[in-house]
Amino acid sequence: MTDTHLTKTRFDGFDMAQPVKDALAELGFTYCTPIQEKTLPFTLAGKDVCGQAQTGTGKTVAFLASVFNLLINTRDSNDVNGHGPYSVILAPTRELAVQIANEAEIFARHAGMTQIAVYGGTGYESQKNALQAGVDVVIGTPGRIIDYHEQKVFNFRKIKALVIDEADRMFDLGFIKDIRYVLRRVPAREQRLSMLFSATLSYRVKELAYEHMNNPEHVTVEPERVTAERISEHVYFPAQNEKIPLLLGLLRANPEGQMLIFVNTKHTAEKVVNYIHGNDFTVALLTGDIPQKKRMRLLTEFADGSRRVMVATDVAARGLHIPAVSHVINFDLPQDAEDYVHRIGRTGRAGASGAAISFACEKYAFHLPEIEAYIGHKLESLPVTADLLIVPAPPKELIAKIPRRDHGPGSKKGDHGAKRQGSGRHRSQRRSKPA
Repeated sequence: MTDTHLTKTRFDGFDMAQPVKDALAELGFTYCTPIQEKTLPFTLAGKDVCGQAQTGTGKTVAFLASVFNLLINTRDSNDVNGHGPYSVILAPTRELAVQIANEAEIFARHAGMTQIAVYGGTGYESQKNALQAGVDVVIGTPGRIIDYHEQKVFNFRKIKALVIDEADRMFDLGFIKDIRYVLRRVPAREQRLSMLFSATLSYRVKELAYEHMNNPEHVTVEPERVTAERISEHVYFPAQNEKIPLLLGLLRANPEGQMLIFVNTKHTAEKVVNYIHGNDFTVALLTGDIPQKKRMRLLTEFADGSRRVMVATDVAARGLHIPAVSHVINFDLPQDAEDYVHRIGRTGRAGASGAAISFACEKYAFHLPEIEAYIGHKLESLPVTADLLIVPAPPKELIAKIPRRDHGPGSKKGDHGAKRQGSGRHRSQRRSKPA
């Protein structure tokens, strides 16, 4: 992390169990980020926290340190057989759950505890068997967790620490009924440590906090600016037929780093991927119809640089932490202003700088004023010059056809219908999305 992203507060200045300090040292953390500096004094003292912070600000480490510190200090009151679970961490997407679990594994190893990531799309029996064997910390998407609970694979009666990450996204994806299901079954608010984090503390998020948390302390990081200052933001105004040539020109002009390209529809994603592949760039596609095992493999290849470019729909706008993403390109302007913030938050993480470039074509340009009003500043416009436009080679079919899953009667196809796949619930068990 860069110095501008850190405070002068050191982790070793907090009264934390030694295994937690050892895990932080292994992760390379010495000084706190602002959200960590503001959160830890409360949570280490056993007080609930409702925190507002953008992604990439270090909130995961803040709540993991708090959870494992509590479990270590109350270890003697745990069951002799360690069956648990003693903490549940809820995330809106499979990718975010996996990434939280990767960091939690380091804390768990130093603490001599166990943790598991529970999410839909894969590993149903293996996850079930691990829960039955007993774990200390469960991290996962709400639906799959509730699925196992309803089958009596485990229960929430011993929960000492509860975390709801990216609460605003939980509402966006229709998980609020699932969240309330969990909150009604964990011990009373006075008997557990609760943490809620959200990019925006809307009225509905605050209402959830007041209803189910124990007089939470509110901590906020950089509320005056919705997007990170370390991300440069620019917009081009290309004609529809200039978008592919402009995109290829930008890829050629920026040969270093990883490029994450967002589009609004699966059909456009496939078209863009085939053009990029046909022009000799290593590219991957991430949409809601990609099977989970392939999804994880593609994310790994993108993170390690095997594929320099990833084209994604908004299924990837949250929960991805890939430090090397240097550019986010909005090939299509998002139709929701909050999605713009979530998209560009994939770059400029952990103190690094990043670039966000948007194409405001005639089809989506009318969303720009709403985006600029939401983020509180105008995007600097850049001219579409002839030297930026690359005459594309013909597209080469990398993505012929992605098989669609059967989402059940009445569900939508494509990414919109895939939003709830992350829950892992059986169709017969899924609750209807609130109006």
